Amino acid sequence: MGYAGVATFQRSSGHSHGSPNLSDLSVDLLQHEKSITTSRNRRPGILVLSKALAALGYIPEDLSASWRIGNGWNAGSAKDGVASEWIAWVDRWKATTTLQEHSRLRYYVILLKAGRWVTSRHPVCTNPNNWTREIAAEWVATVCRMQIGEWTQRTDYAVKRAGQPLSAKARAHHLSSVSTFFQHCQEWEWIPRRFDPRRSFGAPSSLRALIGPKPRVIADDVWAKLLWAGINLTEADFGSAPHVSEYYYPLAMVKALAVVWLFAGLRIDEIRRLRVGCICPPAASAVAVEGRVCLLDVPVNKTSTAFRKPVDALVGEAVATWESVRPIQPPAGDRKTGESVHFLFVYRGSPISSGYINDTLIPLLCSKAGVPSEDARGRITSHRARSTIASQLYNAKEPMTLMEFQRWLGHKWVNSTQHYLDISPTKLAASYKDAAYFARNTRAIEVLIDHDVVLKGTAASAPWKYYDLGHGFCSYDFFDQCPHRMACAKCGFYIAKGSTRAHLLEGKANLQRMRQEIPLSDAEIAAVEDGLAALGKLLDQLADVATPAGPTPRELGTSELVQITCAGPDSGAER
Repeated sequence: MGYAGVATFQRSSGHSHGSPNLSDLSVDLLQHEKSITTSRNRRPGILVLSKALAALGYIPEDLSASWRIGNGWNAGSAKDGVASEWIAWVDRWKATTTLQEHSRLRYYVILLKAGRWVTSRHPVCTNPNNWTREIAAEWVATVCRMQIGEWTQRTDYAVKRAGQPLSAKARAHHLSSVSTFFQHCQEWEWIPRRFDPRRSFGAPSSLRALIGPKPRVIADDVWAKLLWAGINLTEADFGSAPHVSEYYYPLAMVKALAVVWLFAGLRIDEIRRLRVGCICPPAASAVAVEGRVCLLDVPVNKTSTAFRKPVDALVGEAVATWESVRPIQPPAGDRKTGESVHFLFVYRGSPISSGYINDTLIPLLCSKAGVPSEDARGRITSHRARSTIASQLYNAKEPMTLMEFQRWLGHKWVNSTQHYLDISPTKLAASYKDAAYFARNTRAIEVLIDHDVVLKGTAASAPWKYYDLGHGFCSYDFFDQCPHRMACAKCGFYIAKGSTRAHLLEGKANLQRMRQEIPLSDAEIAAVEDGLAALGKLLDQLADVATPAGPTPRELGTSELVQITCAGPDSGAER
């Protein structure tokens, strides 16, 4: 805002008689304008103005703190229905815990929900000191059956889904939040240790069984269109997209932000906190630039320290383009490290909001790509890109190892990485095909049909069908039902290949050669694949089983067969 803008701002607010003097601006005036402003484009400007006035000394402090409180969950109405004693304990815990701000706020919301429940059901237990194992068990049962909108201070954000059961992961987080609260109260000696919170508030096995790897991967065709849209983004796309009035960032910044989201696989907080110079220069990179790979410095995140990861060279090119035209911006404090740094995605002194990627950038890309912003797995959000990229890398022809994935995603624990890795149906089908399950249990046996015998009409009295066993032929019509198949005991139906008759049979020109699928047992498969030792073992098992010709292998003797199998030129079973 310039001076004319400030005067217009004061006149529209009805304060200070429309004075253009900065000294006439006050915190109350800014708060009033913030409360009546409905334009999402103008509200951030009020916050930026408050920071400028605070830096110049015209107001004691900016509106950053009240801006977070005004978002709704931490307002006075958020504590309605909760006993003041429980609120005092939770506020004390919130002021003492060392959890990160975002985690602290999420825990605080759930603790207020628990306080609302205990105030209604057990008014005498609003002091954590009065909780027992029985009350803890009742809270666990309540959470396991909890629905969206139940015991909460806000329902406006979940009107469409109100009444539906909470997800298994959300229920587990409800239990772990209350467990952490009681653990801290006991460890800090605020309350005596009457029960073990880890066991009393632990998620039941039936609930843990519902929590597993479930990455909401974006379909390959939709993802390919989004990649094309992000790479080819132009100024003309802003006019045809929803929320047109919100596109006040330069094209180079929006394009760099889109490419980072599409290729880097980062969390939304990591994207917002990327710093200027996060792309390593080619001279400092150990990775060949010719390989279309560059290195990206990822800031400290919720599970690991800062690290460096390889990304596509398109990311480096887009970031370099934005840095070349990026206006000089004042440094800002990193809330995780406390450092004063220059964030990459900052414009007019203000970083992008936490909802910009989900509410503005992704709808813009979906509009350009011509794809819906929702699919069968739900709304397309920033974290789904991280799941999609990890899944595609995992299902690649030469995928990363699990430890490499853990490093690339920035996870502290391997089990966190496993939640992002899901085998695609296509790769699973290919692996199943390569395993050849059916082929292993079924073998194709070559069948020879003697046309001469069939045409002469002597098939009733002379053999006409021969099963090629490799070491010989079987002329038994019901070979597939014979217990001795693949280990013939030289019964009357067996024709050894070492004999003259077998050679004559193989030399017939008018034989019709076919193949028949024969299911084999494990012992028969071993005889086919492992050679003479397995064949001898199979013969021993069948020593007293009658052959189709009548005698048993013990009566016929198998030594000659074994010698033929070893020495014959065609020895070894054919599949």
